Amino acid sequence: MYRFLLTPRWWGINLFVVLAIPFCVFMGTWQLGRFEDRVQSHEQAEKQPDPSTRAAKPLDELLPVDKVTSGRPAVATGTYADQFLVPGRELDDRQGFYVLNMLRTDSGKALPVVRGWLPGSASDAKVPAAPRGEVTVTGDLQASENARSKGVDVRGGLPGGQLGMISAATLVNLVPYDVYDAWVTLPKPEAGGTGGEMKPVPAAAPEGSGLDLKAFQNLGYTGEWFVFAGFVLFMWFRLVRREAEAARDVALGLVPDGAEAGSEESGAGAAGAEESSGAAGPEGSETGADRLEAGAGGSEAGSDGADVGPVGSEAPAGSQNPAGSQDAVGSQGSGVAGDVRAAEAGSGR
Repeated sequence: MYRFLLTPRWWGINLFVVLAIPFCVFMGTWQLGRFEDRVQSHEQAEKQPDPSTRAAKPLDELLPVDKVTSGRPAVATGTYADQFLVPGRELDDRQGFYVLNMLRTDSGKALPVVRGWLPGSASDAKVPAAPRGEVTVTGDLQASENARSKGVDVRGGLPGGQLGMISAATLVNLVPYDVYDAWVTLPKPEAGGTGGEMKPVPAAAPEGSGLDLKAFQNLGYTGEWFVFAGFVLFMWFRLVRREAEAARDVALGLVPDGAEAGSEESGAGAAGAEESSGAAGPEGSETGADRLEAGAGGSEAGSDGADVGPVGSEAPAGSQNPAGSQDAVGSQGSGVAGDVRAAEAGSGR
């Protein structure tokens, strides 16, 4: 009964099932692992002390930035150079912009430093001047932003002097020197009162260290992949069952319901055609016979007319009756015409 599983069509179906189920299980397990990693990172971040409370270290010792060094105080010395404004940044439920200055260090690279936040629009904004000369800054270390970071503007088309994303890949196209793949934010206003109007920008948690929406998306994807695996297996069993039932019906000589209904309909149509043809045939024959009888009657009437002609022509000897002769001929002609019409009617013309 199950020999159909060895046919070429079922070889293709079986191969698809054998490959699809392990793939779905693998993808579901991988998504579950991503969710567990995010949960573990979140638990570790809660157990560790606040990075900003730990001792400051030189910038080069904390690079590259990862989940452990993100938020740690970093120390760098240099002079401020180019200044950029980063619009569309929110602080305390208010819209504003960051004030960012490039700090050129002795190594030749520049470190982006967010000196503070100001409310309002970055266009034509009055920004406090950066300190002059060599300065030493201590700020919370942050990784370069990307398109998924909060507040990032990737649309482009910003006016000159404005920046949509704080990253080395963006800044290297705007300044003529190398840039660190990181940036720092000052935890308190600058000394000397030059930046007293700006608010400090708090350091953000490292990406992927919290139970955010992405973590629960991984959990949802896990369930979807396992559901796909179960669905593939269910459909395979259902197809096998239907094929086995069809093979059993054929072996027992059973005809599917659809085929029986089609046979009954075709038989009824044939019977109807026979009935209509049979009814029409005798009726047409009877009509032809009736017409023949009518033609015969006309013929007899014509002959009677012919007989009457001579009788009506009785007259004295030697007299002639042209009118009676003509009536007899006309009667005979009528009888012949009647015979012709009856013959035509009988033949179905």
